[in-house]
Amino acid sequence: MRACEVMRTPVVTVSPDATLTETAQRMRERTVGCVVVVSGDAVHGIVTDRDLAVRGLAAEASTATPVSEVMTAPALTVGPDDDVDEAYHTMRRAGVRRLPVVAGGRLTGLVTMDDLLMDVSRRLGELLEPLSWCALAEPPGPPHSEDEASGRNRAQKHSRAPGL
Repeated sequence: MRACEVMRTPVVTVSPDATLTETAQRMRERTVGCVVVVSGDAVHGIVTDRDLAVRGLAAEASTATPVSEVMTAPALTVGPDDDVDEAYHTMRRAGVRRLPVVAGGRLTGLVTMDDLLMDVSRRLGELLEPLSWCALAEPPGPPHSEDEASGRNRAQKHSRAPGL
């Protein structure tokens, strides 16, 4: 599967000179945990809610500080045709949860660890679907005949330890 098949669009962006306050407000308005910092079509970096807290608030930066001072730059990126496994390994190696998708120097999307986990979940569901039908061939519940039920109850009584 390719990155373009799981990426999110449109991507929430800010300019490098956006303030920390403007960036936080944009994140709140769009209910996102990160924004990509762009100038024109060029990706300059990425800033997460954690970056705002640790590099901004905890460092006692002014709310008027440009986001370019707290962003992660350069941002690690993937191409739209890159395999999702490659995106996953890039995230793991770098300890990040989001990768901008860039094609020809232009931002085209964002792949997140959550997107990749949803893809894995979907793939597992597809793989396990035939097994789920096999499991449903014999419905759960008590045995189907009285003979089976009484035989199992006798076996269970005799297998119990004294006092239990």
